[in-house]
Amino acid sequence: MWLEKLHVTYFKSYEERAFTFGEHVNCLVGENGSGKTNLLDAIYFLTLTKSAFHNQDALGIRHVNDFFVLDGIFKDSGRNIQITCSLQRGQRKVFMSDKKNYDRLSDHIGLFPLVLIAPNDTDLIRDGSEERRRFFDGVLAQATPDYLHDFLQYNKILTQRNGLLKLFAERNYLDEDLLETYNEPLIILSQRIYEHRSSFMERFIPLFNKYYDFLSSGHEQVDVIYESEVASPDFPSEFRRNRSRDLHAQRTGKGVHKDEYVFEIDGVTLKKFGSQGQQKSFLIALKLAQFELLKQEKEKTPILLLDDIFDKLDDRRIQKLIELVDTGFLGQVFITDARPERSQKILENVKADVRFIEIEKSRDTDSK
Repeated sequence: MWLEKLHVTYFKSYEERAFTFGEHVNCLVGENGSGKTNLLDAIYFLTLTKSAFHNQDALGIRHVNDFFVLDGIFKDSGRNIQITCSLQRGQRKVFMSDKKNYDRLSDHIGLFPLVLIAPNDTDLIRDGSEERRRFFDGVLAQATPDYLHDFLQYNKILTQRNGLLKLFAERNYLDEDLLETYNEPLIILSQRIYEHRSSFMERFIPLFNKYYDFLSSGHEQVDVIYESEVASPDFPSEFRRNRSRDLHAQRTGKGVHKDEYVFEIDGVTLKKFGSQGQQKSFLIALKLAQFELLKQEKEKTPILLLDDIFDKLDDRRIQKLIELVDTGFLGQVFITDARPERSQKILENVKADVRFIEIEKSRDTDSK
């Protein structure tokens, strides 16, 4: 599975551009600010129905325009599939497959698996548990449609229950029967999501350890520890006993939305004790494990986006990534770089077909 063509209209810095990509390595080169990362985001948006870098869809619309359109041709199992995304200011975004609307956006997620390695991945280590949950939820959403359905339902009911708790506080009353209509489905969905996540981690951790050893020559022991209060057999009772605290806080204090993924190296916290190099290896290992797991689960090779990695990684880790490119294991790869001469030198001995695409603010030229 790979992206052959992409037409971009009024998306971020682009007015209207058409691109033709190669099946293997596509290196997007150009000055900083020319739109290389915006092009990666267009590919990300077209596959995962949202931006990789911001939460508001409307921020994808070029500032002087009122809409954007992304139109791509994917090759999958010998056939062409046209995927189109459009968004008008103030309206809902529309996704189409071969010019037919999806009934639900969630039906599209996972059909064209994708992995992004970007500079802001360090947020997974630096920021709070929400960022780590978002990462693992994103992997699971692509890999397992049942998980995505349960996850969306959970968040819908959680929002409704939190709204009810706020209403009770504002009006100074409590309807226990009404509250219970939200408690029971939240408990059931929490337990289902916990089982999804636990099963996923059993498959994910061996892959993660394999790639960390590959990147670091196996000098340290690393781990991702999944922690959830839902694991307790008493969770349903604990959830209901927390009612008074929920009413006081006006939000739900127990459930899988409080789960944590702890990053450790040699038995200590990665954030506090891991070196910069160890943290980089940890992050890349997470993404490569995501890549291989998606490849196994979906039985197709994900698209890999590498944003500005030659600036962020040392020569040894870059060489390890190039080794994977050379084997053909990675499939279609997009790389951004502000220094074309550096990319040409790094990729000059790669056996796979390498296409250089020059990105300029005024025009784009395509060459091998």
